[in-house]
Amino acid sequence: MNIYFSGLGGVGMGPLAEIARDAGYSVYGSDLEVGLMTAKLHGDGIDVHIGIQDGTFLQETHDKTPLDWFVYTPAIPEGHPELVLARKLGIKTAKRGEYLAHFIEESGLKLLAVSGTHGKTTTTGMLVWTFKQLGIPISYSIGSTIGFGPSGTYDPKSEYFIYECDEFDRNFLYFHPYLSIISSVDYDHPDTYPTEDDYKSAFRQFIHQSNMTILWQHDADFLATRESSAWAMQNDEVLTLELAGAHNRRNATLVLKALERLSIGENLDNRYAIESFPGTDRRFERLADNLYSDYGHHPTEIAATLQMARELSDHIVLVYQPHQNVRQHEIRHDYRQQFELADEIYWLPTYLSREDPNLAILTPEELIADITNKDHIHIAEFNDELWNAIQAARAEGKLVLGMGAGRIDGWLRQQLN
Repeated sequence: MNIYFSGLGGVGMGPLAEIARDAGYSVYGSDLEVGLMTAKLHGDGIDVHIGIQDGTFLQETHDKTPLDWFVYTPAIPEGHPELVLARKLGIKTAKRGEYLAHFIEESGLKLLAVSGTHGKTTTTGMLVWTFKQLGIPISYSIGSTIGFGPSGTYDPKSEYFIYECDEFDRNFLYFHPYLSIISSVDYDHPDTYPTEDDYKSAFRQFIHQSNMTILWQHDADFLATRESSAWAMQNDEVLTLELAGAHNRRNATLVLKALERLSIGENLDNRYAIESFPGTDRRFERLADNLYSDYGHHPTEIAATLQMARELSDHIVLVYQPHQNVRQHEIRHDYRQQFELADEIYWLPTYLSREDPNLAILTPEELIADITNKDHIHIAEFNDELWNAIQAARAEGKLVLGMGAGRIDGWLRQQLN
């Protein structure tokens, strides 16, 4: 089997390339820029083309080794040169979700899917970590790099496949999980779901397609799901665990309840395993002394991560980069009280991606207008002045948290080098 991945540097695509390689397939792919994932895949011997995706590399690859599948990220448009060429060449084309659903079914694996607006990556990581600590063979795909294994792997000895099953582009609706965990739900991705009702309806369909689902009662109420296969947990069922962050303890509780439903491991062993969870990259990841990076970019995620930071420090400096202008139009009024645990905030211009050209770009001044502690907010840019402020805060013993899904993580790492 010969597979070409277009956009394989993405957090959803890179793990699929690793899984295909583990399954013994010949893997090729392309992306516009070098990143952590493309560098890792290239180091693992996968033929990666970096640069303009005009179809030349795809044609050369197909001429040498006829391709069976062309798998592409939903981020590329219908008129993308590689996608157009693949269809012209008669190669089977599929979005990442469609391909992975096919792979899981063909491999005879039971899918354990983790979905939700917030907490997917951490919850998926916790589930993978616990399987590994228990010595149980597992195949998985997680939308982040992790320190305890590759982002995606296929083990032919495994019974289950764990997948971070995201809702963007309706990806999760390709799947019919054996068991699903829904970590937390808020309206998001207005570029895929124009209304909140559209978003809720998609999650209801996902639950309907799942054999079993574990979620919190307030999320079940928000979605108005009536599925008898959904096990809704009450807030007072959150377990007391040796993990920082209330949201981490909630996510870990869901994982432990899922393992209980699957009759995997002993309760005490499972708790010990999950309490040693080292975290995933870009989820409150420690970059250096008093400097952390987090992927959060939704008001609920911001508040949860600041609460976790407060468990570690009494003085928090937040450097925040909003994500997507189209999203800011939907969530700007939800920012109001979410930053109150930060002593000082440096607010960067919004990272632009997949934008609606008809929407005015909201300025930082417009976005912070309703925030309760806006007197503590500084409008910032990626420059020496910002880095000097970060260094000064660190030197004073304050915890500095860089947050956002755009450029901020890479910029912080560059400054440290």
